Amino acid sequence: MTRSDASPRDTRDAATAHAWAALGGDPALLERVTYRPVSGGLPARLPVAELARATVGVCSLAAAELGARRSGGAVPAVRVDEGAVATAFVSERHLRIDGRKPTNFAPLSGFWRAADGWVRTHANYPHHRARLLTALGLPDDGGPDELATALAARPARAIQETVYAAGGLAVAVAEPGASEIPLAALPLIESRRAEEPAQRHLGEAPRPANGDLPASAVLPASAVLPARGALPARGALPARGVRVLDLTRVIAGPVATRTLALLGADVLRIDSPRLPEDPDAHADTGFGKRSAALDLAAPEDRRTFEALLADADVLVTGYRPGALDRFGLAPDALLERHPGLVVAQLCAWGWSGAWAGRRGFDSLVQAATGIAAIEAAADGRPGALPAQALDHGTGYLLAAAVLRALTERHDTGGGRHLRLSLAGTASWLTHGIAPAALADGPAHDPAPWLTETASDLGTLRHARSPIATPEDGPRDWARAPGRLGTDVPRWL
Repeated sequence: MTRSDASPRDTRDAATAHAWAALGGDPALLERVTYRPVSGGLPARLPVAELARATVGVCSLAAAELGARRSGGAVPAVRVDEGAVATAFVSERHLRIDGRKPTNFAPLSGFWRAADGWVRTHANYPHHRARLLTALGLPDDGGPDELATALAARPARAIQETVYAAGGLAVAVAEPGASEIPLAALPLIESRRAEEPAQRHLGEAPRPANGDLPASAVLPASAVLPARGALPARGALPARGVRVLDLTRVIAGPVATRTLALLGADVLRIDSPRLPEDPDAHADTGFGKRSAALDLAAPEDRRTFEALLADADVLVTGYRPGALDRFGLAPDALLERHPGLVVAQLCAWGWSGAWAGRRGFDSLVQAATGIAAIEAAADGRPGALPAQALDHGTGYLLAAAVLRALTERHDTGGGRHLRLSLAGTASWLTHGIAPAALADGPAHDPAPWLTETASDLGTLRHARSPIATPEDGPRDWARAPGRLGTDVPRWL
């Protein structure tokens, strides 16, 4: 593979150090990471390039740390190529499926003038499009012109609240410093160690969140929960043998689990057969994983899920706070039933406050936190970051947090509970990262970081992973994405 000839740069910059500290990492290990610089990879007013390289840098370091712990050796050096980072942060734009370019945003998703400012809508999914149109009194076949007319007559925040009340997605574009989101109070990463309870039989009556773990989900009384702890000595990859249940969608969560799969984890994505998903998004983020469909409200599927969970090392979820509690999947209930489980949660707006329960996407968080106004065009039209950097950055941070939790579990045992949010990453980007004096490098060229892979979905042109490992690889996944929901729900 072609690589930059530029010398690697010592990375002990503030962004990398801050992210590593938020992960609870040993600061002495920061000297093990270096970067190969490029120029012009992710141009923006905000320090997007600094965020991108730091998130990939700490994820690479966390992978090296876990591998070293499992093998009993010292943590090796890793070198992250900023060209790979810049390419991977827009992986969905580089994707081609048999030469076809996917559509990343639907016609009714975007910025629109309101009576007193701007709003950002998200209508990529059919049900979100329908709710947006219904909230505004528009017909089912309403198009961009009708939407523009309806929005131009209403105040931005009135649109926001009306559409959200109808289950749709729209936010008022906030001016810098005037966001409704309490950015200063949002942490980048929340991590806590759960007290490991005594082993007990699943057949005993569990104490679920909201009292909603049906008896049909309980395994036979002879099944005993393992007390997860130290992993066996690793094979070729740091996460080899780690079992990950993936309950995430769209970009951030799937980027995290795609990364864990690259590093050797057995990742099984679980989707409800009743929720639509964009097959093109899965083609981008489904590398390395298997995908099954289970309805957690159906007793038989629920029993299957609980059996998978009993043997999992990691559960990653990407739903709103409390959305999965009715299935007995609240973190405390999980950690009581499954000692040593790493429970990693991701949401859009943070885990407390008035917005915590709202649906959200990267583009909406950019608009509501002032980022779109900071990146505005000369004519005042709101702008966007050069990548869905909140999604991708949070994804690599989430993967890094899981890897560090596995290292800590290897050392001390016990489960871990991790929480991240797109808004927390937005807070870091807008208030926590100082622009760095980036070293000059060659102009960014994505070509060395793109490859083609045959799959059941067609021939995929896609971005390679930017994660650096001590062996300078792997740079690609062991398996291509298959069709969503078609794998057997079992561990390898």
